Amino acid sequence: MMAELIQNAQILDTAGQLVDSDVLIEDGHIQAVGPHLHPVEGVSVIDAHGAFLTPGLVDVHVHFRDPGFTDKETIRTGSQAAAHGGFTTVLAMPNLNPVPDTPEKLAAQIRLNQAEGVVNVLQYGAISANLTDKNVSDLEAMSAEGAVAFSNDGKGVQDAGTMYQAMLGAAAVDKPLAAHLEDNSLINHGVINEGVASKRLGLAGITGLAESSQLARDLVLAQTTGVHYHVAHISTKESVTLVRLAKEQGIKVTAEVSPHHLLLSDEDIVGDNALFKMNPPLRSEADREALVAGLLDGTIDMVATDHAPHTASEKAQSMQTAPFGITGIETSFQLLYTHLVKSGVMTLATLIDRMLVRPIQAFGLAAPKQIQVGQVADLALFDLTDTTTINFDDFASKGKNSPFVGWQVNGSTLVTWVAGKRVYERTAK
Repeated sequence: MMAELIQNAQILDTAGQLVDSDVLIEDGHIQAVGPHLHPVEGVSVIDAHGAFLTPGLVDVHVHFRDPGFTDKETIRTGSQAAAHGGFTTVLAMPNLNPVPDTPEKLAAQIRLNQAEGVVNVLQYGAISANLTDKNVSDLEAMSAEGAVAFSNDGKGVQDAGTMYQAMLGAAAVDKPLAAHLEDNSLINHGVINEGVASKRLGLAGITGLAESSQLARDLVLAQTTGVHYHVAHISTKESVTLVRLAKEQGIKVTAEVSPHHLLLSDEDIVGDNALFKMNPPLRSEADREALVAGLLDGTIDMVATDHAPHTASEKAQSMQTAPFGITGIETSFQLLYTHLVKSGVMTLATLIDRMLVRPIQAFGLAAPKQIQVGQVADLALFDLTDTTTINFDDFASKGKNSPFVGWQVNGSTLVTWVAGKRVYERTAK
């Protein structure tokens, strides 16, 4: 029997208030919750010293690159990075090699995730072969194999007929369809947002229409098919407006936003630095403010990191040639706690809602939403009082491509448990 007693923690109660509590873990589940629990013989004890204890965070959008691109990341290093960030369940995108676009390849990918992951790594199935084919994959068979949802992330679905058939297929098996929105006819070989920064730096820009025009098309299709349509990494104010209107019309749509789109704009790009190159690109300050407002009022349902590691040599190139994407799963809670909660923009309860509760509800996941007796002990303990500096050397991910290195943050992860087992523990320096 494995048992551990967490003493002197603070947890969120049902009213969203922090309260003092102890938590007893036994055989992978929570056995008791309340003040002043007494340890019994054989139970190990950890003193939380007032740190914040929550069910482990959930990220519906990560790239772990394994198989096919293991020089960038592996399932093992990616999931260790997730644990470092306080996440216990993640949903991995299918832009791999081979792409999980058949039931057989998807089943193999799920087995690999389960064998290598130190957290719960769930898997998207590809909408179409190699993420680009016009013919829709066998979504019913992939759902039966365990696909949590479907996406061609990294590629926009260019053909409306393909998207329509994919929505019908996803609706038939009652699984979400997550869309990477990018109309190829509107990106114009761009590498950053089309705006003041692109003109100042002499770089080709990507218009926001590449996202919002495809979103408008998809929302009409979603209304007709009844699918649960999920907008991946929303980035423009026009897209926020479209999602808000769609929800008012009763369309079953959810949306995610990344921490970097909430905290940065293209005004922060002062030079040709590929650490600021991501897809969709950092937009204008007006877009950023609309994203924050959308997250606050619930138009945007959740935060997802779009954790996208690359090698140092790839990101050392010019923005013209470097790949899109940055890492994020190890720093997201700390950045958002520091810059949205401590600054007074939102409450801690709202942040946890957007990083835990809403993702679970939207994707129908079995992960725990509250600390309750009987639930699996997927937990994370954060020190909200300390101040640390984001450092390349602290990353568990193979990818060190973060524009936030050097930023001071609060909320370090102290311990992460999955099914009662410690999968991350901060070591003293």
